[in-house]
Formats: sequence, C-alpha cells, structure tokens
Amino acid sequence: MPTTEHALLVERAESLNEAELAELCEATDAAIIEGGGFGWLEPQGREALTRHFRGVLLVPACELFVARLDGVPVGSAQLIRPPRNNEAQAFAAQLTHAYIAPYARGHGLARLLVRRVEERAAALGHRVLNLDVRETQSTAIALFESLGYTRWGTHPAYARVKGRTTAGHYYYKLLEPPHGRTLDMRAGA
Repeated sequence: MPTTEHALLVERAESLNEAELAELCEATDAAIIEGGGFGWLEPQGREALTRHFRGVLLVPACELFVARLDGVPVGSAQLIRPPRNNEAQAFAAQLTHAYIAPYARGHGLARLLVRRVEERAAALGHRVLNLDVRETQSTAIALFESLGYTRWGTHPAYARVKGRTTAGHYYYKLLEPPHGRTLDMRAGA
C-alpha cells in the first residue's frame, strides 16, 4: 500500500485570517480535550480561542508559530522573549503552549515546530530556551528529551488536573548561534 506524503510547514504567524483562526481553534480544542500541552483543561470554544490568538499576535514579546499539515493549521507554539528591563536574562527565551492536534500527529510536525522556535530564538540572539511541562505529558517529555533538552528540576505542586495535584518538569536547551560560534554558557564562565 503506497504511503501518502504530506506537506509539513511551520511558520511564524504575523496574522491569521478567519479560516485559519477557525482551524487553529479546532486544533487547539482537540489538543485540550486530549490533555496535551496548552494549559487549559477544558475546551474553550472558537470565540475564546480566537480572542486568545488575536491577543498573542498583539504582544510584542511573543511570537506565534503555526504548524500546518497540507496547508491546514493543526498546532502552534509560542516563543516568549524576556522583557527589556531584564538585561541579565536577555540571553534566554521561553518556549510555551506547544501542541499538535491529535489527528495530525505522527508526521514529525511537533519536532519541526520545536526546531523552528529554536532557530528563531537563536536568530534573535537567545542562547538558552526554557520550557516546562506537566509530568503527565509523557509524549511531550519524550520529544523534548530527544531534542536535547535537559531537565533541571521538578516542581511537585505544578498544576491541578481533575482535582489532583500534578508535578511539572523544567527543561532548558543551549542554542547554537546561527553562524555556529558556540558560547560557553556554564555558570561562572
């Protein structure tokens, strides 16, 4: 049986039209229902999610990356840059709200999504990318660890899910500058 090749694309979104917003909202609710990666525990519906994504697009320190399968938005991630008044931590950024809808998994989009965020963060001059994830999200944990993220800590009371306190894991990854010049980011160096 022949395998179907799918078009995979991850791009930084500066705007989304109504159809793209609708598809992204559907993907987001599907990921929330499945328990993956967005922070909400219950589906939010199109109106609330449309407001959310429009708001994200307005925040200067936040960049939205949209994952597309055959041209259809099926997931996203956000790159959060530190505020300007935090010069001491300007070298680090945060990867947050990364997910792919359950119906679009298995094609390598999650890996591509994280790579694109890493590339953008490095291009902006960030040398560290931080993220955190609930202990229950084993697929996301496996992905991040396979991409070279280092777990540096666990918060035992990270989140409440279905009336139960859940731990969360904290990760970081040192990023290579776009031109390959490695920086020594060890403490004290």
